[in-house]
Amino acid sequence: MSASKITIRPATPDDAEALLSIYAPYVKHTAITFEYEVPSVEEFRERIIHTLKLYPYLVAQQETSNSSTASTEIVGYAYAGPLHPRAAYAWSVETSIYVKKSKKKSGIGKALYSALEKVLAAQNITNVNACIASPETDDEYLNHNSIQFHQHLGYSMIGEFHKCAYKFGRWYNMIWMEKTLCPHTIPPMPFIPFPELWPL
Repeated sequence: MSASKITIRPATPDDAEALLSIYAPYVKHTAITFEYEVPSVEEFRERIIHTLKLYPYLVAQQETSNSSTASTEIVGYAYAGPLHPRAAYAWSVETSIYVKKSKKKSGIGKALYSALEKVLAAQNITNVNACIASPETDDEYLNHNSIQFHQHLGYSMIGEFHKCAYKFGRWYNMIWMEKTLCPHTIPPMPFIPFPELWPL
C-alpha cells in the first residue's frame, strides 16, 4: 500500500527545468496560456529569480512511499506578481498556477493557492486577481475548468474581453477574476517583500 503527501515550499532557480516541464505542455497543446513558444530553461530560471525578489513563487512536491521505496516529484507551482507597476497598485497582485496535467483534480491546486494566499495576506496584499483564458465554447485547447476552479476558491468575475487573443487558428476571450484577502485600511498596511517573510 502506498501513501502520498503534498509539501509546499518556495521555488528556487534550480527548479526551473522541472517547472518548465510542467508549463511546456500548456504552451504547446492548450490555450490556457497565450504564450506561443516554450521559453528556454535559462529564461524560465530568470522569471523565478525576478518573482522571488518581492513575491511568493511556490512549488508543490508530492512524496510517495510504499513498503520498499520513496520518491519525491514536483507536481505544480503557483506564484504572484504585480497587477500593475504603478505605485498605487502595490497592494494588488496577479496570480498564476500550473499543475502537472496527470495530477489535476487531486487537490494540488487548492493546496498551492491556499499557501499562496496565506503568504500574500502576510505581505498585506488586499486584492488577488487572476487573468484567465476563456473560450466561447469548450474546445480541445481550452475549457471553463480554470474559471470554475477560481470560483470554487472564492474569486468573482470582474470583466471579460472578447476575442482579444488568437491561438491555434481561433479567437479566445480573456476574463479577470478577483478575491479580497485583507481589509482595505486607510492608510494600507505596508507591503512586506516575500524574502522577509518565509517561513511564516
